[in-house]
Amino acid sequence: MTIAEENYLKAIYKLAEAEPGQDVSTNRIAAALATRAASVTDMLRRLAEKGLLAYEKYRGVQLTAEGRRLALLTVRKHRLWEVFLVQQLGFSWDEVHEVAEELEHVQSPLLLQRLDAFLGFPAFDPHGDPIPAADGAVRRPAHRLLADLAEGERGTLVAVRDTSAPFLQHLDKLGLPLGSAVRVLGRVAFDNSLELCLDNGRTLAVSAEVSRNLFTTTD
Repeated sequence: MTIAEENYLKAIYKLAEAEPGQDVSTNRIAAALATRAASVTDMLRRLAEKGLLAYEKYRGVQLTAEGRRLALLTVRKHRLWEVFLVQQLGFSWDEVHEVAEELEHVQSPLLLQRLDAFLGFPAFDPHGDPIPAADGAVRRPAHRLLADLAEGERGTLVAVRDTSAPFLQHLDKLGLPLGSAVRVLGRVAFDNSLELCLDNGRTLAVSAEVSRNLFTTTD
């Protein structure tokens, strides 16, 4: 497997997860990887010839069982390395993605096994995304968007939908790390912003955009 092939399989997996049951179109893949549709078509044909995806022109693609296995392996490595970078090397959660993008292509099953054990077999990465198990199983706890909580409801922030550096830095500025317990004090009808009370008694307002990109578990 080349690095480019791994990147394609991972991108297709993530796009399919975002819209379950739907074939992934060439244009969506091109947008996700910031490349030309013609280049995507060439790669899809190559991956189809290797039996890693089912591809029909103008109909989109679906990963085969082997393609899904390899995609999950890449995702697993990426998220374990993100945990390592944050916990052991002091990276902040907005700094780890690009470094993990490089480390995820290291081809050493023994290294991956020992990395997982060294970290204590974590189930989630620093952004709250589930880390696929060695057998490919993915734990998907029930989440709700913060935006969907009603006035008076309580929740704990457990994951982010938007993992871009600007959004993560904004959460840091707001003082809203994952693990924060919050209660919705009210909703502003004009713009759907929320007034929150944190477990330390601090109150703050968050925009509708922020609340649509934070996942919670509710009490």
